[in-house]
Amino acid sequence: MTDRLFFYGTLMTGFDRRQRAGIDPMLERVGRGRIHAVLFDLGIYPAAVPDPDGVVWGEVYRALDIDKVLAGLDEIEGHSPAMPEVSLYNRVEVPVVYEDGTVEDVWVYFYNAPLGRAERITSGDYLEHMRMR
Repeated sequence: MTDRLFFYGTLMTGFDRRQRAGIDPMLERVGRGRIHAVLFDLGIYPAAVPDPDGVVWGEVYRALDIDKVLAGLDEIEGHSPAMPEVSLYNRVEVPVVYEDGTVEDVWVYFYNAPLGRAERITSGDYLEHMRMR
């Protein structure tokens, strides 16, 4: 099991969601990378959905206490390991590609509910999308 996490939305730098959840002191930033997924704007936060042809950019962190961090994130993201089919987001281990080409596994939360008419973020970069809004 990896101790790395991939954040592509409001858990990234510039938002206060990690601090509010109390997990920020247990995280160490590793760098920027990308996963295979597509990104949508749900209004108050984004949603990534796995897609082998898509690219979503985000930040990678190392958890100093992976069990505590995952428990906190599961609560934030509405993920129930015992009932993933009814979870708002599901936690999945996927490969991330760093800017230097290095690859390693990370945990990411993929959206698990209907997207409705959510706008696709074609750049795959939520921070860029927010700057353009």
